[in-house]
Amino acid sequence: VQLQASGGGLVQAGGSLRLSCAASGRTSSTYTMGWFRQAPEKEREFVATVTWSGGGTYYADSVKGRFTISRDNLRNTVYLQMNSLKPEDTAVYYCAAKSGGNRYYTSTWEYGYWGQGTLVTVSS
Repeated sequence: VQLQASGGGLVQAGGSLRLSCAASGRTSSTYTMGWFRQAPEKEREFVATVTWSGGGTYYADSVKGRFTISRDNLRNTVYLQMNSLKPEDTAVYYCAAKSGGNRYYTSTWEYGYWGQGTLVTVSS
């Protein structure tokens, strides 16, 4: 499966952005999807994940209440709505996919497919 992330850009603190991740190839709705981010000189970190059905979501504490992950299985697309953005949210955001799954997955090694990343810059 191939993943293409988009929607990044420059936004002022307090603003909003919506990231999209379109899946193509051997797509299946039974993929667990996740968003991760990597700031300069930092390790890639978990942001949010959604179960294959879309009924279950889980967030990193740092984004809880501000970000919302969702998916549209008919369009093979997962979204990350980011509100109340802060300068510390500045990073390259990556979407990832894991075949199957029956719990929340928050580690990079648990995901087998990755998109190319989209840069989000939040100015103060």
